[in-house]
Amino acid sequence: MVGMNPAEFANIAKCERDFWWYRGVRTILDRILAPWLEGRQVGRVLEAGCGTGYFSHLLQTERGWPVVPMDLSADGLRYAREMGVTRPVQGDTCSLPFTKDAFDIVLSMDVLPHLPPGAEIQAAKEMARVLAPGGLLVVRAAALDILRSRHSQFAFEKQRFTKRGLIAMAEIAGLKIVRCTYTNTLLLPVALAKFRLWEPLLRKPAASGVDPVPGWLDGMLYAALAMEAKYLGAGGRFPVGQSLVMIAEKPR
Repeated sequence: MVGMNPAEFANIAKCERDFWWYRGVRTILDRILAPWLEGRQVGRVLEAGCGTGYFSHLLQTERGWPVVPMDLSADGLRYAREMGVTRPVQGDTCSLPFTKDAFDIVLSMDVLPHLPPGAEIQAAKEMARVLAPGGLLVVRAAALDILRSRHSQFAFEKQRFTKRGLIAMAEIAGLKIVRCTYTNTLLLPVALAKFRLWEPLLRKPAASGVDPVPGWLDGMLYAALAMEAKYLGAGGRFPVGQSLVMIAEKPR
């Protein structure tokens, strides 16, 4: 069994609605994905690795999508049920308990980094298998090994990705790439200073990075991601960043 540190679910559940990082990455994803949803009939949606289920909850309540939230961890699904998320399923992204061509959209939000190197290929093949022809795979993943941190260790992160590697994974699974870009770029200098200078200097043990910050700082950090969302939503791309977002389509 692989996955995220069970202790991290409680930290995420406390912060996921309002914390600048989560609000920012959701805004970025919304803006990147919007052009590919225009005119598209969305039937069943799978979130493969839903964590606490909060994102599935938003999609169910705000978009009205029939989302199936699935996670390997019973801890995450417990939070999802308490939130009122419907149809939660316990399952492994590398061996999805669904039939072929079952979903119009498959979402994988920050899940692949928790798989051992090489296992992401099997996960991609499984997500492609359950996608209907013409369906979209939407992936967000942590980028660049140089950005590994105390939080990465605490969360049981096993790998990070490059744009080339993420695209190669999807192509091996038989998918066509329609969009792939680095994100979370404007704060990259801050992240590098923190992860490569400050954290090694302190030599503290691994710990969660999901901690509330003062309101003024939360607003400033979110503003940086909101600026990125506007730029990326207009078709812009970044050559480097802390995360990657990829949209791939299953050929008809």
